[in-house]
Amino acid sequence: MKTPDYILPLVAAFKMHADPANAIQMKKYMKDRFAFYGIHSPLRKEIYKAHKKQYGLIPEEQTTEIVRWCWEAPEREYQYFAMEFMGKKQRKVHSEIIRLYEYIITTKSWWDTVDFIAAHLIGSYFKQYPESIESLTSKWLNSGNMWLQRTCLLFQLKYKSETDAKLLESYIVKLASSKEFFIRKAIGWALREYSKTDADFVVQFVKANALSGLSEREALKWLKDKRV
Repeated sequence: MKTPDYILPLVAAFKMHADPANAIQMKKYMKDRFAFYGIHSPLRKEIYKAHKKQYGLIPEEQTTEIVRWCWEAPEREYQYFAMEFMGKKQRKVHSEIIRLYEYIITTKSWWDTVDFIAAHLIGSYFKQYPESIESLTSKWLNSGNMWLQRTCLLFQLKYKSETDAKLLESYIVKLASSKEFFIRKAIGWALREYSKTDADFVVQFVKANALSGLSEREALKWLKDKRV
């Protein structure tokens, strides 16, 4: 795939700041799943800032082309760039962008991208298009894809008092028997975040439902730390 002109300066910046020693450690941390330039988050943010100042955010009409290019690139930093730059323009997205979101959730899937996409991109999308929540999450829950299922559990992470607790409960009940670590962990994480808003709900839910030990520990962790 031809490199979009918008991306060329980013490629140059990434190559200029590449750190092979860091790249080895970052790849190892990600279980050798992805190649890296070896650029840690603080420096990446400086590169992003300079790129945005000179070239702006991803052009609307090129979003799919640019994001797919980034997702096909070997180095993980491109995927981080694509999702984080999409996250900067979440207040106004076209409903059809959900197809692109599904693609980046299910392609090169790992927690470092899926968790951001769920909490920032999907979370914002569903606030803009709440009428699509039921159909999309039902499809994802029944897809057999762990990362789409994890997205259902995590998209409300930042909703706080706007969290639909009954909806979250339905997702957890549906997935509670999963043996997947990333599902069990997400169940606990979602409940832990919501415990900061409604501790009683979370305590009662944990008591009333058969959760894995991991899910339960994660769910009650904040409350125990705060001695609530």
